[in-house]
Amino acid sequence: MQFNWLSLGTFVIAAHVLGAIAACHAILNTRTSQGAIAWAVSLVAMPYFTLIPYLFLGRSKFSGYVDARRLESELLRTHAHPSAWDTRASSTGRPAETLGHAVVRALTGLSGMPFLPGNFVRTLVNGDATFAAILEAIDAARHYVLVQFFIVRDDALGGMLKELLIAKAAQGVRVCFLYDSIGSFDLPQRYAADLLAGGVEIHPFATNRRFVNRFQLNFRNHRKIVVVDGERAFVGGHNVGVEYLGGNPRLSPWRDTHIEMRGPIVASVQFVFIEDWHWATQQLPRFEPPPADKPHSPDDDDDMHCLVVAPSPADKQETGSLFFVEAINAARERIWITTPYLVPDEAVFSALRLAVMRGVDVRILIPSRRDHYVVFEASKLYAHDLVRAGVRIFRYRPGFLHQKVVLIDQAAAAVGSANLDNRSFRLNFEIMVLTIDHAFASEVEAMLLRDFEHTYEVDRSEYRDAPAWRRVAMHVARLFSPIL
Repeated sequence: MQFNWLSLGTFVIAAHVLGAIAACHAILNTRTSQGAIAWAVSLVAMPYFTLIPYLFLGRSKFSGYVDARRLESELLRTHAHPSAWDTRASSTGRPAETLGHAVVRALTGLSGMPFLPGNFVRTLVNGDATFAAILEAIDAARHYVLVQFFIVRDDALGGMLKELLIAKAAQGVRVCFLYDSIGSFDLPQRYAADLLAGGVEIHPFATNRRFVNRFQLNFRNHRKIVVVDGERAFVGGHNVGVEYLGGNPRLSPWRDTHIEMRGPIVASVQFVFIEDWHWATQQLPRFEPPPADKPHSPDDDDDMHCLVVAPSPADKQETGSLFFVEAINAARERIWITTPYLVPDEAVFSALRLAVMRGVDVRILIPSRRDHYVVFEASKLYAHDLVRAGVRIFRYRPGFLHQKVVLIDQAAAAVGSANLDNRSFRLNFEIMVLTIDHAFASEVEAMLLRDFEHTYEVDRSEYRDAPAWRRVAMHVARLFSPIL
């Protein structure tokens, strides 16, 4: 009995010593003060519960990866991007007239890419429309297909995609397939093996090139990209799985949005894929651009200006957070945001409050169903704080809302993979496409107005009338906001 107490005492002392060491490490290396405080307090107070999560989620552990990724990205952007990309030219024309010269300069500075004119963009509402368009485009491919998803399932939809890609490879079409090693952790090895045997080049995205680092839950590649022949590109919120078609009864009907693009902006999307492919494989693939005399869009009158913003944890600036801050600051009439996860940082929270003070119609659309308990509880507290600040928060009733859309005033809209949370701001690789065009903005507005018809507005009673234990759970969940 004495031995057991001695062992327990030794364990407690060792845990607290290791917790204090890890807390010092977090304070010295975590990039944000919120993250440093959250880790330090939890590691000192509860080392038994937080030491193991810190191994998985402590971002400073992978600072070497960030440095290496940043260096390679800078070299790749210097030598591989099209010579026609001139971000200075973006400060004139329709984007500047719509958003203002200063906003355009800031956004192009953040992205490292210019606004490009002459594009056609259309929304793809929900999974049936999205995958019908993607599979049709792949089936029509003549030269190459680039595919990248965060989650890939070996189910009916995943099987359909696999068979189509193998069929295209058999026709001589080059197929490159990139999937995230953690997001697709349950993807059977036989799925990739079948694609490899069928002539598809397939690789996992992992921060350690030699093997999948199972202690690595941060720095996930959350992008969803499909590019066909350099002529058509798709980005948005859908992954590959039947749940994105409404196959999960608990979350069905699934509400999500993708976009299809044609025109010069496809080269920007393709370049983002090439950056990720180069990191995963150490190979720089060459893809011929579409012929210059080939029309980029179905209608010669289409002249949408588009900008790709691709935040990553290797950015010198916190591109994801700053993109949302600048988009909110640019709004003069309205800023409508849809996001499945509402965990904004202080900069975004302040920008939203200031927008309300300017008289801007600020609305945020979030789910009423949860897929992650901790994030959902933290979101409730942030929703309460935003409602108190004058932001209108709406919860979508029918099913799980997963779309990531930003509507700015009457002529600007962004669609992509980034959520309004710290994970998208700082820990994930994301992609957003900002489009300047009155007709496209009207299309997005009509889509969101249909969504608002199936919502209820959140008021202060959601927090005030919650039982005491639920309010405590909200506050505890918010402690983890830097990694949610």
